[in-house]
Amino acid sequence: MKKLKSFLSLCLALGFLFPSFACAASGSTPPTSNDPSTDTSVDSSADPSVGSSADSSGDSSPESSNTTPPNSSASSSAPTTSSTPEGSTPPAVSANAQYILCTGDGVNLRAGAGTEYAVLGSAAKGTMYAVIGKTGSWYKTYYRNKIAYIYTEYASVFTLKKAENENVEKVVEEGYKLLGVPYVYGAVRLHDGKGNFLKGFSAQKFDCSSLVQYAFYQGNKTLLNTTTRTQVKQGKYVAKSDIRRGDCLFFTNEDRQYNMGIERVGHVAIYLGDNYILHTSSDYARIEKISAKRWKFYIEARRFV
Repeated sequence: MKKLKSFLSLCLALGFLFPSFACAASGSTPPTSNDPSTDTSVDSSADPSVGSSADSSGDSSPESSNTTPPNSSASSSAPTTSSTPEGSTPPAVSANAQYILCTGDGVNLRAGAGTEYAVLGSAAKGTMYAVIGKTGSWYKTYYRNKIAYIYTEYASVFTLKKAENENVEKVVEEGYKLLGVPYVYGAVRLHDGKGNFLKGFSAQKFDCSSLVQYAFYQGNKTLLNTTTRTQVKQGKYVAKSDIRRGDCLFFTNEDRQYNMGIERVGHVAIYLGDNYILHTSSDYARIEKISAKRWKFYIEARRFV
């Protein structure tokens, strides 16, 4: 009987212990341990592609890390350097031509923008020149077929509207270059009216018709005859009310005003607009306003371009 009681006691003891072993084997919560051998974290040394936040050999700062693939849209959106330099697009051509009126008397026209440059000539008060540029305090212009500079303190600026026809402007610019060239009556023409160049021609002396002939040939290869009385027969007649820049205005003068027909014609000038003309008469090639007296001598206008 004693043996039976001992056996039953042993069985009861084993029955109580079994459930605790079963929970330990199938529990849903793994044991917590500080033992490295049971650490379930990934071993970074086993996979080089996985980095550790505690790796002192790397720089995790945003400034030095590059997380954008080279061909990503983010990298392609970065601004690129243009092969065309900034500002290379030519500016719009001005619709106005600039001129200067000399406000001093005997003002030096120099070969460069400074008082150290040679004096090419002097400008009388009231003379006018075309502005082709500006360097510092000096206006750049033409004088006797050369580039010249005049100090801004002795010049005031005014403007005239340019022609819409580019070829007209080319003719006018050729006229600019002759400003200041001495007037010589009967000066040798550039050509004979048919394009045959003449011996003895010099671009340093002109009368009115030879200046006009030269400017139109140089600027537009237009062949004009050799005198005012033959030039007035060329081109297209223009009514006085329709005169525009680049037209040639023909006048009579003191000596011819009582003649008949084309024999009355004694002077020609290139019209610049707003009552200004470019011509040569008695002294040197110049730009000036048409006086009331000259308008009384007006005969007609012709258009060659």
